[in-house]
Amino acid sequence: MAKTQKILTLNAISKRGLARLPETYVVGNDVSDPDAILVRSQDMHSMSIAASVLAIGRAGAGTNNIPVQAMSARGMPVFNAPGANANAVKELVIAGMLLGARNLASAIAFVAGLEGDAESLHKQVEAGKKAFVGHELPGRTLGVVGLGAIGSMVADAAIRLGMNVIGYDPEITVDAAWRLPSQVKKAASVEDLVKHCDFISLHTPLVPATKDLINADRVKLMRKGCVLLNFARDGIVNEQAVLDGLNDHKLHAYICDFPSNLLKQHPSTEEAEENCAIMVADQLVDYLEHGNILNAVNFPNISLARESAYRLAIANANVPNMLGQISTSLAAAGLNIHNMVNKSRGEMAFTLVDVDVAVPDTVIAQLAGIEGVLRVRYIPSN
Repeated sequence: MAKTQKILTLNAISKRGLARLPETYVVGNDVSDPDAILVRSQDMHSMSIAASVLAIGRAGAGTNNIPVQAMSARGMPVFNAPGANANAVKELVIAGMLLGARNLASAIAFVAGLEGDAESLHKQVEAGKKAFVGHELPGRTLGVVGLGAIGSMVADAAIRLGMNVIGYDPEITVDAAWRLPSQVKKAASVEDLVKHCDFISLHTPLVPATKDLINADRVKLMRKGCVLLNFARDGIVNEQAVLDGLNDHKLHAYICDFPSNLLKQHPSTEEAEENCAIMVADQLVDYLEHGNILNAVNFPNISLARESAYRLAIANANVPNMLGQISTSLAAAGLNIHNMVNKSRGEMAFTLVDVDVAVPDTVIAQLAGIEGVLRVRYIPSN
């Protein structure tokens, strides 16, 4: 009989996402000894993560709130949902550009402050409306820093609006490069990009290399009247540098989705939250029941079609002769390998092995004792 999986939820997870989990799963925010954790924004760095946990699923793209390196050492994949909220963020960026280009926020505040009778209001509007004229987007230049799933969609949308687009991403993947519209011009550096753009949109994770990516020096390089959009992470922008840029009229506007005195937070759309939860729930189920990995930030993508009821999933360091040692251990126990696949990513690797008969506990213990093996899971399908 298949094991009943237990999922601990941190934060509120979309009901549509939770509905993707099998009815046999025990799911809740007070589950003890969970097999997996579903999380959104809760900081897990100071949290004691039970030894029973096999995987963590983040219902979103960023994993700054998860101790990924520590989980890797435990042979535990950390899943995320890259691109699931891409359309929602793309729409926020376009809305942000329109807010900045057409001075909509200032115009709304101006109208809200009007007082008097109809004739008086009309005169005030006629006298003040020239201050909110703004400009159109076609022909303007957008700079996109970070050309992953979201950045590529933003670039494509801007091109369709008649804008010129410059992109910068030193870590761009082959898949992302294929998604990128051919009209996007490549910048040699962040400095090169900010000098030539009327709008700049940021789409990078917050890591040590991107902390204060937009700083005082880079603000000084921007075109006068530039609009900066940040729907990624607050830490990639130095707020004091931006405030100084606004006060000096170097920046026309800073538009973001973080609590700030500059601009109130834009709410995430319900569709984006559902998409993230659905994606990561599906990934967790596939891993728990079959050992397949898709969209883990610390392990390679790997999958193996089930042709046997008896499967081993082995997380291991990416070192020489690992497959040889695994194969030798199984052969010595008289177990025939039906199918086998191994993938690596940096220092981490993962191996899926299907055998023809049930695997004894002694063999599992022997595999776990191989130097470099981080975790061994036995996943029979019945």
